[in-house]
Amino acid sequence: MEATQSQQSTLVPLIGMTLDGLRAVAAECGMPAFAAKQMAQWLYEKRADSIDAMTNLSKTARARLAERYTIGRTAPKAEARSVDGTVKYLFDGAGGRDIEAVYIPDRDRATLCVSSQAGCRMECRFCMTGRQGFHGNLTAGQIINQVLSIPESESLTNIVFMGMGEPTDNLPAVLAAIEILTAPWGLAWSPKRITVSSIGKLDNLRTLLDATKVHVAISVHSPFSDERASLMPVERAYPLKDVLALLRGYDFAHQRRLSVEYIMWGGLNDNLRHAQALARMLHGLDVRVNLIRFHAIPDCDLRTSDTDTMTAFRDRLNQLGITATIRTSRGEDIAAACGMLAGKGA
Repeated sequence: MEATQSQQSTLVPLIGMTLDGLRAVAAECGMPAFAAKQMAQWLYEKRADSIDAMTNLSKTARARLAERYTIGRTAPKAEARSVDGTVKYLFDGAGGRDIEAVYIPDRDRATLCVSSQAGCRMECRFCMTGRQGFHGNLTAGQIINQVLSIPESESLTNIVFMGMGEPTDNLPAVLAAIEILTAPWGLAWSPKRITVSSIGKLDNLRTLLDATKVHVAISVHSPFSDERASLMPVERAYPLKDVLALLRGYDFAHQRRLSVEYIMWGGLNDNLRHAQALARMLHGLDVRVNLIRFHAIPDCDLRTSDTDTMTAFRDRLNQLGITATIRTSRGEDIAAACGMLAGKGA
């Protein structure tokens, strides 16, 4: 039997453990080494909800396991449904702040936007998550729980690390989650189904690129350093020119894809001078630019670009040889669109 709720708080979650971690658990509990793969199969392929369900482990092994460990899956605490089919799920987070994951169905695709932190340290001016400050890193288990514990879990086709937090600011947990998603003993996904968004913490971004084959999306939002710094303070520590120099050392022409995220604000970064500067900056990179409509948030004086301006900006980039598209907004009516995730206090 799985432990009671009061006992659960003292037990260590198995969800989020890699095969190496499960090998250590097997050794600790006196199980043979091959039991690690059996546990991984129950956790990630069969999606067991109790240790007692792991029927190819002996009763003695299960009893020892249950004394110290729990599966660690937790259901969403709440949900909000958009008129466009998007669903926002609320989960326990860290530091007294809940986190959100967003399910986005789109014809033959079903994407889950996952969070990696409760809050964020990056303090981007236009982002609700950044406005709330940093409350704590999520564990690999909390990240994987978002994937495994929504009702639509088994229909997912894509994962994007574009929810709350900066993924490269919580790199060990994000790398462990990617390993679980892609390893043959885990969910066995192709890394081409996973995209990690980043502001560009250089050393951590380099580690992500070297350790995985996932797609990468870089938040740019302005080609001009001073202007970008006024929107994203991280520009001072990790200038965009240095981030792009790093990216030029990797191959994005074949299996791995690079994209640029560019939120558009009326009268700020949406004129053709910006388009031309952005095209110059990206020249020679295999990259796609996603133009994103700004979603208004409280106490922010930035305003959204109009459709005609965004269309002209896209067309100019395309004329200059940079593939650009306008991303369709999803879930704005439930505050689930880009930049709107905030969670709530405990």
